[in-house]
Amino acid sequence: MTTGVELLESLPVAVYTTDAEGRITYFNSAAAELWGLSPKIGEDLWCGSWRLYFPDGRPMAHHECPMAVALKEGRPVRGEEAILERPDGRRIPFAPFPTPLRDSSGRITGAINLLMDVTAHRHADIEKARLAAIVESSDDAIVSKTLTGEVKTWNSGAARIFGYSAEEMIGQHISKIIPPELLQEEDVILARLSRGERIDHYETVRSAKSGRRVHVSLTVSPVRDKLGNVVGASKVARDITQRRNAEHLQRLLFEELNHRVKNTLATVQAIASQSLIHAKSPKKFVSSFSGRIQALARAHTLLTQSSWQGAEISGLIRDQVTLGSNEDPRVTYSGPSFILDAQTAVKLALVLHELGTNARKHGALSVPEGKLSASWDLRLNGACEFRLEWIETGGPKVSSPSGHGFGTTLIEQSVVSCGGRVSVEYADQGLRCRIVLPYSEPLQIESPPGLLLSTADAAMKLPGSRLEMPVAGEKRILVIEDEVLLSMDIETSLLDAGYQVIGPAGTVEAAKKLISEGQCDAALVDANLGGQPVDELAISLAREKIPFAFVTGYGRDALPQEFRQNLLLGKPFSPDQLLGVVFTLLGKRALSDARK
Repeated sequence: MTTGVELLESLPVAVYTTDAEGRITYFNSAAAELWGLSPKIGEDLWCGSWRLYFPDGRPMAHHECPMAVALKEGRPVRGEEAILERPDGRRIPFAPFPTPLRDSSGRITGAINLLMDVTAHRHADIEKARLAAIVESSDDAIVSKTLTGEVKTWNSGAARIFGYSAEEMIGQHISKIIPPELLQEEDVILARLSRGERIDHYETVRSAKSGRRVHVSLTVSPVRDKLGNVVGASKVARDITQRRNAEHLQRLLFEELNHRVKNTLATVQAIASQSLIHAKSPKKFVSSFSGRIQALARAHTLLTQSSWQGAEISGLIRDQVTLGSNEDPRVTYSGPSFILDAQTAVKLALVLHELGTNARKHGALSVPEGKLSASWDLRLNGACEFRLEWIETGGPKVSSPSGHGFGTTLIEQSVVSCGGRVSVEYADQGLRCRIVLPYSEPLQIESPPGLLLSTADAAMKLPGSRLEMPVAGEKRILVIEDEVLLSMDIETSLLDAGYQVIGPAGTVEAAKKLISEGQCDAALVDANLGGQPVDELAISLAREKIPFAFVTGYGRDALPQEFRQNLLLGKPFSPDQLLGVVFTLLGKRALSDARK
């Protein structure tokens, strides 16, 4: 039969006994190994440790140790910890369990103590505290939940990202931050967790308390109990909204660049076409074409300095009238400093170039004694208006031209396309021109408009070297385009093919009026008019059963959602491509009429 001593000796934990005065009467080998020494039986008091310390590191006298307290006070001591030091200097945290022993009369005859090495426990507590500090200080949202989706923990990162405090979320279902249309995601995640799967870097969207959508990258890991059963999940959500916005912005910047390049190419193409039509000789074509391209380039240079957010009016006039020089005493400027939006600035630059070229060739600046005054201001006339007065004096006598040349047409249509008006007076003293444009402070754009470009939607390709078009007859084509040169080029191509042109309309309001009159058989619609979407125009055309195609430098993703399957003519385009699109639209119209 195993004796009590043999039983104590076989225990893997330190056990020792004392008499009523605290003298050690027995210790097992585990106790000697823990202390690093063997105390003297019947002599050493209370504890076999070489030295003792309180948990905070203060030295502890042997008569203050838990065993001494248990004997002195006649009670078991529980929940205390101390630190022992071995002769080799190693310190070991331990938990004592001293218990007084009594005889049948209740008199204390001694005590027994069990010492538990809590080094591993202390390390676990430290690691647990360290982990808790990492979790709490993390910028990421770290959340734990049950397999039913109930939130169990919610760190400060989660509170910062989603706006809900821990008190608001613990005990709530995780679906509180999941958008309604993505609720099925949670069912899939929970099903995968139940199978013990880990989900790495899953990108999705969650809803903050404010209603803001937050782009997150989720990593979800199963939480298991001691038996290995999955009992919940740990979820780390990283806010990638800024990254996604940066990617989106980068994509938009490339797409906006693509759009502007295509628009510029289309404008250059139109300048070449219109200059050629109105030129009297190849030499005059080269001169007028080069001058207009240079005017466009100067306007672009000025806009580039402000990241295409607008152009300062005096710099715009100086660049186009005196070609960037401030040394011509014949030219005076006056007016307040303000910014014109990019689109208006480009159009006004071409207008000023035509006025300046005319002044240098035929007007006040063609003679030494001539004078040119350009003054401008902003006035409130119900809405804010920009007004420019162009007054030439002292030059050759001028008279009203017998017909409209390209320059005059360009000036008039550019101003009208901006929703403005222009008047030109050919006085004896010299030409006088007044331009009035609606004005609003340009938006300081931090990111380009939310338009997505698909380069696959560039230009509509038509087979054959030359498309043979049927007689256009009396077909009327509505042109909705805010780039004046391009609208003029479209108009020329359509008129040459025998069509009637309605418009062109350069603003949404003007286009709405022409659509409501219903006097057209088909329409060509720029996908963006002065920064305004054309969704309303597309709806109106569809309601009136007028077939239409989009003319744009953007791709299909930029078109109104309901009309992304409509014909798309990408800028720049050739006359054949333009007429091919019109031919297709009229074919649709004929088919529709035949079905009635």
